[in-house]
Amino acid sequence: SQEAFAENRQDGVSRRFIPPARMMSTESANSFTLIGEASDGGTMENLSRRLKASGTRAGKLGHLGVTGDLFDIMSGQTDVDHPLCEECTDTLLDQLDTQLNITENECQNYKRCLEILEQMNEDDKEKLQTELKELALEEEQLIQELEDVEKNRKIVAEDFEKVRAEAERLEQEEAQYQKEYCEFKRQQLELDDELKSVDNQMRYAQMQLDKLKKTNVFNATFHIWHSGQFGTINNFRLGRLPSVPVEWNEINAAWGQTVLLLHALANKMGLKFQRYRLVPYGNHSYLESLTDKSKELPLYCSGGLRFFWDNKFDHAMVAFLDCVQQFKEEVEKGETRFCLPYR
Repeated sequence: SQEAFAENRQDGVSRRFIPPARMMSTESANSFTLIGEASDGGTMENLSRRLKASGTRAGKLGHLGVTGDLFDIMSGQTDVDHPLCEECTDTLLDQLDTQLNITENECQNYKRCLEILEQMNEDDKEKLQTELKELALEEEQLIQELEDVEKNRKIVAEDFEKVRAEAERLEQEEAQYQKEYCEFKRQQLELDDELKSVDNQMRYAQMQLDKLKKTNVFNATFHIWHSGQFGTINNFRLGRLPSVPVEWNEINAAWGQTVLLLHALANKMGLKFQRYRLVPYGNHSYLESLTDKSKELPLYCSGGLRFFWDNKFDHAMVAFLDCVQQFKEEVEKGETRFCLPYR
């Protein structure tokens, strides 16, 4: 229910505030407002009669009389004595006039209700009493339902706060997870780049390996070709003519490369020569006789008269050709179609 007025008592003085909820003359005919307590009815009725009586007074004297009466009443109800300022007085008069009109309308409503009640018979009164009890009971039920709804509202509000706190926590976790996801995504991209780089390196290394596998190391190491009338190995000419006197140092170097090539091929095949052992020693390579360890056959020469009188160089070339023949026979054991050029 709604309170019609508020009361405050201090030092034996009663102050009442009438809320301006019914300041319109178009209020329902069944509405009413209680003003003051029973003990104060005389004062309020006095005020009403004096205000009505002031209406019969003429001119400024009547208005001053009403104002004086109001000040007297106010002095009796409050600690503040009159006179008030003109603005406060006008405001107070306006409020009192409005409240007076409301009170008069309510009095008329009470009179009409009283007339209706006087015209009603006992059955109607009992019916109204019964209806009033039912309404009171319904009011109690509604009040109880309202209290239950209020309790439920508080519970729902608490649950809502819990859910809101949980939602905030989840949002914070989501933000943290999003940061972690971005960090992991960055690391993944970096690892993908590294993986692609390693994959490219692997492919390049595999290509190089395939290329090396297809490469003949002997062809790459020992380039055999010709220069004019002479065969060459690694650009060293192997031979000389009276018309083309090749330096003996170049011929000795060519023989050294040739001995090294045949020695490497024999080791590749696991071939051990009979009668001779190749000793690659640069431009001073030679062959060693297996039957006579002290006998060395040099595959190098310095030229001069000694070349014509010393036949060790010739024996060394013959021994080298013997080793070549042994190599040829060994190769033909596994490859019958093998054939040395320039026989």
